[in-house]
Amino acid sequence: MGIRIKVIGDGAMGTLCTVLLATKHCAVTLWGNFPADIEKLSATRENPHLPGLQIPPTVELSTDPAVLRDAELILCAVPTQYIRGVFERLRAAAPAGVPVVSISKGIENGTLLRPTQIILELLGPRPVAALSGPNISGELARKLPATAVAASPHTALTKQLQELFSTPFLRVYRNHDLLGVELAGALKNVIAIAAGILDGMQAGNNAKAALLTRGLVEISRLGVALGAQPETFSGLAGLGDLVTTCVSPEGRNRSFGEQIGRGGKPAEIQARMTGVVEGMPTTKSVVQLARQMNVEMPLSEALYKVLFEGKEPRAAITELMTREPKHEVEGRDEL
Repeated sequence: MGIRIKVIGDGAMGTLCTVLLATKHCAVTLWGNFPADIEKLSATRENPHLPGLQIPPTVELSTDPAVLRDAELILCAVPTQYIRGVFERLRAAAPAGVPVVSISKGIENGTLLRPTQIILELLGPRPVAALSGPNISGELARKLPATAVAASPHTALTKQLQELFSTPFLRVYRNHDLLGVELAGALKNVIAIAAGILDGMQAGNNAKAALLTRGLVEISRLGVALGAQPETFSGLAGLGDLVTTCVSPEGRNRSFGEQIGRGGKPAEIQARMTGVVEGMPTTKSVVQLARQMNVEMPLSEALYKVLFEGKEPRAAITELMTREPKHEVEGRDEL
């Protein structure tokens, strides 16, 4: 067998990565936080969110808090707001220096930390990376062609991830801009909720095109202010992931927004959903970050009001449309 990889988080993407890595002859353990879920996976060898995708018999399923003790690579597939709690349980067994790869997309409420920053704070110095991009797990499970980005300042780690995750249907690129890739992955979920709201309201393609375009401006604006590379946001982790998340019917954040656009209340919709809507808590963090950095993000601010202050979506759209007219390119003015 190949290297020992521990996948932490038994959701759709964690399961998908587990199966993919097992086909590369790695010794993979899939860890879940809830014994009942792991027992069900053990019985069926199939994640209910990925029907037809079988977990190979070589994969170990575990809830053991000492799961990391012999890890040679750790993959974090835990929703961002739960990473801290999960790794506080697991860190005692984590070997020093073992690399951690995050496929989580979000910004922690309160601390405003990205997933790899939370991991480093809890597990100590080690190489970290993010695997991101336009990756709908259901499509990957069906072996439809896709791309991903492995981001880290550690070139050896990104090359290893390219080798581990590349298949005839998944092409992996490298990127040194870990900050930009993580921010893009988090912020696109915010815009995806807004895109879903427009779909639910049947606001039309003109409105959605404008949202994606100006949404990317906001993502780039905050990212660059925080030190990310501008070109990252026009790449796969930026524009690519944004488009996929905003148009795919399988996207949880877009689907959540669509129900709001049809008149549902955010808290009630979230309570009914089986999975975590990462964009909802991330919206809080993004607005807080933008205010701290003095970065203008009107779309994110408007969504915050809809999600947390009870503002009606139509009123939020009217407010956005009637703002003071501006030049499209920031910092320019007409002659």
